Amino acid sequence: MTHTNTYIGTSNHGFAQYAQDEIRKLFPLTKFYLLVPTEVFLFEVPAEIEDPIAVIKEQEPMFLRHVQPVTQEFEISRTDADIEHLKGWLREAFQAGLILPGEKIATQVRKDERADVPYAPFSIKAAFDEIIVSEILGEPVVRYSDHIISVYISAAKLFVGLSKPSDNLSDWSGGAIRFMKEQDQISRAKFKLLEAEQRFGIDFSVARTALDIGAAPGGWTSLLLERGLKVTAIDPAAMSPRLLGNPLLKIHKKNAGDVKLRDNEFDLLVCDMSWDPRQMGRLVADLLYSLQSGGTAIITVKLMHKKPFQTVRDILRILEPSLFLLKAKQLFHNREELTLYLQKT
Repeated sequence: MTHTNTYIGTSNHGFAQYAQDEIRKLFPLTKFYLLVPTEVFLFEVPAEIEDPIAVIKEQEPMFLRHVQPVTQEFEISRTDADIEHLKGWLREAFQAGLILPGEKIATQVRKDERADVPYAPFSIKAAFDEIIVSEILGEPVVRYSDHIISVYISAAKLFVGLSKPSDNLSDWSGGAIRFMKEQDQISRAKFKLLEAEQRFGIDFSVARTALDIGAAPGGWTSLLLERGLKVTAIDPAAMSPRLLGNPLLKIHKKNAGDVKLRDNEFDLLVCDMSWDPRQMGRLVADLLYSLQSGGTAIITVKLMHKKPFQTVRDILRILEPSLFLLKAKQLFHNREELTLYLQKT
């Protein structure tokens, strides 16, 4: 098999152009081909770049949610011969030593809704799993694998690749991380903080006290309480009745500008407000005296004006030098927004 610097990139719907702009800054001569408008695209990095994935991981684009290597592509015949081609590719990969006996292997198959093929993604996964078990003597898994086999079914071609989970930026298919909705869940906003926890590798157990600005109805507050933190929630709107009476929770039912906090009172600050980003930034900045040095902040930035890079620069100008950026990412559970992970100097 010949190596090519070809990949499939995925962004949140409507943000593919921004992901491409970021990739182009890393690799100026990259060529792009849209697979799904505004969301999924093929990109070819010049061959002289030795390890594009290493560069992408080191300088991770904000809007590139998931990346899949393309090691082989097949013209679609719209018959079961397509699956036979893929099975042949897997056997060749094993014979070449790219997959080792006994490894845990996840197969992720995505299908463009315009792809008119007689087989379902599950059929491809089932065919691969049979080879993994009977010929490779490996273990098919969904997560925590040694390798991920990625198959993308476009309208005209099958794209297949093999990678380590970390090289895909997300070990979820297409970066579409899913959480189980709880029966009494306060809001879906909780998923954003859950994803940030995983995506940024945050260990909330090292924090003791948290400030939640614009907390109502309490989706983020509820998760922090579950993690054992003492939480101070600020919002003039009502918090969920489920949270009332929790001994770890203090609620200020007023505007944040009217609340007086103690200096260095918190080691974590979170904010998920549906405000103009600059107004939100100034509000957070005015309360940073209450965050300890070395404390962290998780802030959602609403991209209201479709100028995301300028918006991030404006926010950082407001928050610096008190906070410095650890990572900025548009998460799967973000929509017209992205999430900043920062630390206080």
